[in-house]
Amino acid sequence: MARKKIREYDSKRLLKEHFKRLAGYELPIKSAQVTQATDFNELAEKEPWLLSGKLVVKPDMLFGKRGKSGLVALNLDLSQVAVFVKERLGKEVEMGGCKGPITTFIVEPFIPHDEEFYLNIVSDRLGCTISFSECGGIEIEENWDKVKTIFLPSGVSFTSELCAPLVATLALEVRTEIEEFIKVVYALFQDLDFTFLEMNPFTLIDGKPYPLDMRGELDDTAAFKNFKKWGNIEFPLPFGRVMSATESFIHGLDEKTSASLKFTVLNPKGRIWTMVAGGGASVIYADTVGDLGYASELGNYAEYSGAPNEEEVLQYARVVIDCATSDPDGQKRALLVGGGIANFTDVAATFNGIIRALKEKVNLT
Repeated sequence: MARKKIREYDSKRLLKEHFKRLAGYELPIKSAQVTQATDFNELAEKEPWLLSGKLVVKPDMLFGKRGKSGLVALNLDLSQVAVFVKERLGKEVEMGGCKGPITTFIVEPFIPHDEEFYLNIVSDRLGCTISFSECGGIEIEENWDKVKTIFLPSGVSFTSELCAPLVATLALEVRTEIEEFIKVVYALFQDLDFTFLEMNPFTLIDGKPYPLDMRGELDDTAAFKNFKKWGNIEFPLPFGRVMSATESFIHGLDEKTSASLKFTVLNPKGRIWTMVAGGGASVIYADTVGDLGYASELGNYAEYSGAPNEEEVLQYARVVIDCATSDPDGQKRALLVGGGIANFTDVAATFNGIIRALKEKVNLT
C-alpha cells in the first residue's frame, strides 16, 4: 500500500461525486481550485455560485493548521478573494519546519455555523481505526480527551451496533443522521481505496452533515482499478519538496511502464547509494544503512520492481550511477545493488541493464 496525499479540493470532489451513489442523496459541496493559471472571470462563469455569496479561501498545499497560521480568509466576496490570492500566490512560507511557495488555493462558500464535529478514518494492515468527536475544529488537540475511537477489523460490516460508541453522547435529534453519515463515509473510504480521511470540522446544514475542512490520502497502487472513479486525480509532492530533473526523468519512466521505478535524492553529496529490487527490500536496505550509523551518507532511495525490461533498467541505472558520481570530491562511493525474492521479474534482464550502465560509465571515465 502506497499512501499518497491529495489536495482538499480532490478529497471533497471525490466525496461529492460518490456520496450520492452510496447514500442516495447528494452533499451540496461547492469548491473551486485557484492556481497561477486561473482567470477569475472564467472561473466565475464556470462556477456562478462564486458571485452569489460570501466565500472562504485558503491554501491547498498538503499542510495543516492553516487557520492558526493566519492563512484562511473568511466572509469575502470574489474580488477580495482575488486580492488575497494575488498577495500570497508564489510567496514562500514555512510550515512544520518545511519552506515552500504557495501555488494552489481552494475557494468555498462561507458557511456560518455553531457546531463543529471531528471525523477521522485511518487504515492499517488489519482494519481501520475510526475516531469521532463532537468538539472538532482548530482546538481538537486541546480537546483530544473527548475523541472516541473504535477499531473495525477488515471484512467486518460497519453496523449501527459497532458505530454506537462513537455517537452515544450526541443529542437524539442528530444522532441517527451523524451515525448514517459516518457509515456512508466509511463505505466511500473503502470503495475508493482511501488510506486516510479526516474532516475537521464538519458541521450540520439544515440537519445534514457538511465537511468544512477535509484531508485525504489514497492508495495509489489501486489506481489501475479506480481510474474512472478518481477521475483526473493529482498526487502533489509533499509541501516544500521540489522534484529534481533526474527525479522527474525517473517519474516519467515510471508513468509509462507497467513496472515500478522509484527514485528520490536524499543527499546529493552522499557516499552510499542504493539500487534495490522490491518495495520491502528497498526500505530494509535504507533502514540498515541508517541503523549502521551512515544515514547522513545515504544518497538516495531507489526501488524497482514489477518486471521492468532491460532497456528500462538501463535508463534507470544510468540515472542512479550519474547521481552517485556527480560530486567530484575525490571520495569513494558505494553502490548497493540487491533485492528480495523475485516472483516474476526476469533477474537476468534487470541485471543486464545494470551491467550495461556500469560498463558505459567505465568507458566514459
